[in-house]
Parts: sequence; structure tokens; C-alpha cells
Amino acid sequence: MKKLILLLGVSLMLLTPVAAMAQLPSTASAAEMKKLDFLTGDWKGEGWIEMGPGGRSTFKQTEAVQSKLNGTVIIVEGLGTGKLASSGQEGVVHNALAVISYDSAARKYLFRAFRADGNYIDANVTPIEKGLIWSFRPPQQGGEIRYTIKLTDAGQWLEIGEFSMDGKQWRKFFEMTLQRVK
Repeated sequence: MKKLILLLGVSLMLLTPVAAMAQLPSTASAAEMKKLDFLTGDWKGEGWIEMGPGGRSTFKQTEAVQSKLNGTVIIVEGLGTGKLASSGQEGVVHNALAVISYDSAARKYLFRAFRADGNYIDANVTPIEKGLIWSFRPPQQGGEIRYTIKLTDAGQWLEIGEFSMDGKQWRKFFEMTLQRVK
């Protein structure tokens, strides 16, 4: 019986620090995520997108960005409305949710964006001065898509989307300007 009690006591002593450590945010993760703090808040504005032969279409956009789990995760929820190509009526043209975190062991950001149709992409993230670049290779399509988000001197969120087949020549197909509303 004494051996069992001793074994339980040693087990609890060994497991308690591990359980406590599991709840502490990684200082490296929190520090890296701090570089993206400029995104947090509620944003509203408009933009345009040019996809295929349909020409350029405009949209109104909102982005709700929240920092979670002691600053180690950012949730971005975007909703865009504009004229629907199928009916010409006003409706939802973009609905997405992104989760951004930092993997301190791999020393890289993790960015997964989900669309309302159930599909998702995993993107690469690179912080830049007053902004970030997120990019990905579309599945079953050659080339690369990159979005550059910059915080302007006026405090606006300016985002530009570009496409490249070779990584050298880029064609702009998207631009959005948002103002912080909260």
C-alpha cells in the first residue's frame, strides 16, 4: 500500500508541472503574433475584384478580427456583399473565416482560411513593416496568389491581391480599402 501511495505521489508531482505548462502561452508565439496586432478590430469598406472574362466587379466588405488565447491566435471573419453574377441582385459574394497562429517549433505562421462552401486553403504568412503578405498555390491551378495587407498612414487597411504563373510577373486582380470602425 505504501508503494502505491508513493507511486501516486511521484506521478502527481511529475504530471502537475506538465499540466501547468500546457496552459502557459509560448512567449515566442505571443511575441510573433504581436506583429499582427494591427489587424484586430472591426473594419468596413469596399473594393473590387477582376476574375476571368466577366470584368471587374465591386463589393462592400467587413472584417472582424479578434485576438484569442492570450494573443496566440487571431480569428479573421470576412463578409463581402455585391451584385451576384447569377442574378444581378445584391447578395453575399464572399464569406470566409481565417485562423492565424504561430508555430514556435517550426518557426512559421500557420494560416488556414475557410470559405462558406466548406473549402479551405493553407497560406504562407510573412509579416512586413506595417502589414503582412499571405500567399498560397491554388489547388488544381498553376501559379501563386498573394495578398499584401498594409496599414496606411491614415490608419486604413489596404489589401492588394495579385496572381503569378512564374513568381516573377504579377497581375493585380483585387484591391480593398477598409476603415477601422471599432
